[in-house]
Amino acid sequence: MHRSIRPDAVLVQAVIAGALSFSHLHDLAEAAGQTGWQAWAYPVSVDLLLVAAWRRLRTARKDRAAWTWFVIALFASLGANIATAGLLDLDAVPAWLRIVVAGWPALAFLGGTLLVHTPADATPDPAPAAAEKPPSVDLHRTATDPQLDPVEQLEPSVEPAAAASAPMPDPAPVTVPPALLDHARQLAERHRTSTGSTLPVADLRAQLGLPAPVVDSIAAQLQLA
Repeated sequence: MHRSIRPDAVLVQAVIAGALSFSHLHDLAEAAGQTGWQAWAYPVSVDLLLVAAWRRLRTARKDRAAWTWFVIALFASLGANIATAGLLDLDAVPAWLRIVVAGWPALAFLGGTLLVHTPADATPDPAPAAAEKPPSVDLHRTATDPQLDPVEQLEPSVEPAAAASAPMPDPAPVTVPPALLDHARQLAERHRTSTGSTLPVADLRAQLGLPAPVVDSIAAQLQLA
């Protein structure tokens, strides 16, 4: 498919402005003593420096060097347009303007080289975020929980050997009622009278029918073997 060519007002205006500026730069360079192809090279040099500075500004808006060379190129283009508008006698160009035109190639070369080979200004790093408060560690949670983060597994584990060798605490003493203790003492005296020996703890447990901790506490108080 063939695309239809539509006139763009902005593009047409840019072409007209560029052609007029190009012509004015050529006329000024020719009036300053540059003839032939040299006079046509000056507009190209000014426009190239202007484009190079603008391309640099698109990627680094705060680049001072790019702004400096953009203003220089823009001043050269506007100056030529104003000078050729009848404010300057092109048949009698002043000496300072001849010096500026003669030194422009070296100045444009310096500006283009600096724009191409100088790195752009580094963008300042964003402000560092405020240090976050480290998460609190719950030491009451078990370290073997697979859901725990490795940082949280801080609770020391107890070795099996150390746990086995640790002494067991003594059981709490059992309180025996005095009446029960007197009854057990009578059973022990009756057994000693009839047999002449001490009542075994197992027999006392069978006669009383009480739990072992209670009978052991009674036997300890009665000093039964």
